[in-house]
Parts: sequence; C-alpha cells; structure tokens
Amino acid sequence: MLNPHPAVASLDIGGATPCIVIDDALSDPQALVDLAALHREAFDAPTRNAYPGLELPLPGTLVERFSEHFAVHARRRLGARRVLDAHGRLSMVTLQPQELSPLQRVCHRDRMFTSADECAIAAVLYLFRDEALGGTSFFSPKQGLPETEALMDGWSRMETPRFEQETGRAPGYMTASNPHFSLLRTVAPRWNRLIYYDGGQFHNSHIEHPALLSGEPGRGRLTVNLFFRCSRVAA
Repeated sequence: MLNPHPAVASLDIGGATPCIVIDDALSDPQALVDLAALHREAFDAPTRNAYPGLELPLPGTLVERFSEHFAVHARRRLGARRVLDAHGRLSMVTLQPQELSPLQRVCHRDRMFTSADECAIAAVLYLFRDEALGGTSFFSPKQGLPETEALMDGWSRMETPRFEQETGRAPGYMTASNPHFSLLRTVAPRWNRLIYYDGGQFHNSHIEHPALLSGEPGRGRLTVNLFFRCSRVAA
C-alpha cells in the first residue's frame, strides 16, 4: 500500500525539527478513500479530543505499516529513536465556524502524555484533490510556554461569548498570526501527500474556505491522522 520509493523533502517550519513531506506516499490512495466511503456511517464525532469533525479508527495492521514507513523516512530526522505507541484514524473536518468551541479556534499541540525522554510525532496524509480545503499551519507563541498553557487552560473553561469578548476572535479557523501566536509556515495540501512533524509544535488545519467542508469522503477534507509516541534521540 505504501509507495517504497516516494519523493521526500524536508521543510523548515520554525521549530527544532523540520516537517518531512512525502509526496506520492501511497501506491493506491483511492483505496483508502473507497474504504472511508464504505464505512461512512461508522465515522463519529470524537469524545477524547477537540478534533472539529468526524473520525474513524484505522485498523491496527494499517497503523503498523505507517509506523514502518515513518521509521524508514522520517523518524531519525525528527529526533525520534523508537516508536513506543502508535494510533491512527481517518478524519474529516466538518464543523462550520459558528460551531467551533474556543479551543477549536486556535492552534494546538499533540503531546500524548510524553515524558522528558520521549517525543510526540504527528502525521497527516491528505486524501482530497481540492487544495482549497486547506493544508496545515505551524505557529509559535508570542509569550512563554507556561503563559501560553495558562491562556489555553483559561480559554478551555470559557463559554464562547466570553472567549470572543476577551480575544476579539470571530468564529473561524485560525489561519494567521494574532496577538498570542505567530504564523511560521503553511504546508500546502496535495493529493497523496503525507507530512510528519513534531506534535509538540503548535499547529492546526489551515481552513480558509469552510463552506467547502463536507462529511462525504469523496468530497470533503479526508485525511489520515497518525500519532507516534517515541523515545527521544539523546542529545
């Protein structure tokens, strides 16, 4: 399923490690789109994270194949030594701006409860052809990390009207710098493009045209989202 000879590039995204971009990642990407369509009714809203849409867990055998691919093409480049845990899902962003909670309107980190000698690596495989559905953006906080985490903890406890009043943020996905975060780089989506990056860096889906979002795999912003908890390469 995974192309053994993909095109691999490294992009600076302003963090300690780059974003590894794999084009032509799958030998038959349409097969995953067809799988998503076949199991469309099994997609559901997440209960354990703030993903703004619908999800369907990937079979363990597929996650294992992606883990092997990650080990070959990206693991060492991202400062990871060994995969300790991995999981993945098919995902579709579906929420319209007015449906977003406060934390869904700002960037986030995927840390997966890592310890000091571990790192969290995330990956996104784009399975849509309309690039207007949006790629992935990376940000840096304008204040220290403790202050940023305190801000986000406060936002998580706010009702939407208070969040809008305190931040001045209108309903919508985050696609630009604001008083709290600087936009560093946006990685464009491409059919059958897979990106690996440090999940501890602030990031989010770069969605400028939410009217295009759909809950149908053949038309919507269908992706594979993967998460790897890894031991860290010693400094």
